[in-house]
Amino acid sequence: MKIQVVNPSIELDSAEEMDFLEFPNFGSGGTGAFWSNPGGPSPWEMHPECDELLHIIEGRIEVEILPKDGGESIISVLPAGSFLVVPRGCWHRQHIIERSKEYYVTPGPTLHSHDDDPRAKIEGA
Repeated sequence: MKIQVVNPSIELDSAEEMDFLEFPNFGSGGTGAFWSNPGGPSPWEMHPECDELLHIIEGRIEVEILPKDGGESIISVLPAGSFLVVPRGCWHRQHIIERSKEYYVTPGPTLHSHDDDPRAKIEGA
C-alpha cells in the first residue's frame, strides 16, 4: 500500500491560476486544489451522491448554495482557514473575493450548469 502525503498550499505555489490539481481519490471522487485571483461567479455545480468539503487555505471566497427545497439562496463568506460542507444535491457556486487557495474533497460525481437557477431544469426533467 502506498500512502501519499500532500500539502496543497505548497503544490499550488507552482501551479497556474485555475489549474485544478488532483490529489488522491476519495470515495468514488477525489480531492484537489486550485488558486485564483478575484472574480466570478463560477458555474453552478452539484454532487448528487455526496456532500463536498471546501477548505479555504488562504484568501476569502463567497459560496452561494441553492437549497433543494427551492428556497432562497444561502450565501456564506469563508475567510482563510475556514471550511464549509455543501450538502449532497445542492447546487452551489463561488465568487473569489481575494486571491485564494482552496482545497476540496468531493467523494462522488459532479454535475455543472450555466443556468440562472439549475434547480428548475433538474426538477422539470
